[in-house]
Amino acid sequence: MKITINTSKKQELIDITDKVNDIVKKSKVKNGICNIFITHATAAIIINENYDLNVCVDFLKALNKAIPDNAGYLHDRVDGNAGAHIKAAVLGPSESIPVENGKLKLGTWQSIMVVELDGPRSNRKVEVRVIKEN
Repeated sequence: MKITINTSKKQELIDITDKVNDIVKKSKVKNGICNIFITHATAAIIINENYDLNVCVDFLKALNKAIPDNAGYLHDRVDGNAGAHIKAAVLGPSESIPVENGKLKLGTWQSIMVVELDGPRSNRKVEVRVIKEN
């Protein structure tokens, strides 16, 4: 199944947990694994807290401090987004979560998030696969 996301900022975290939960429910898989994969080189999938929105702000602040934009990267000569590519590669394009009794086995404060690193963008594609345990 596919989730399409439109982003509105240069960088942001977007909670897609409810959308992924809906896909898991529709799959009718009781026990297995759910893989979430974003098909873009300047975005990522992470699991993090989303109860306190300051965590998202702090996350982006720390990421930008560790990997600054416009730091003389060679790829910036092409389209000025090398920092976004590097950040996405470090974070990764996917997460896998156990499915138990038909539900994602996330911790109390865990949420699945798309990390937009080169927005705003329309039609970001997230592929979700729910695989039944044998």
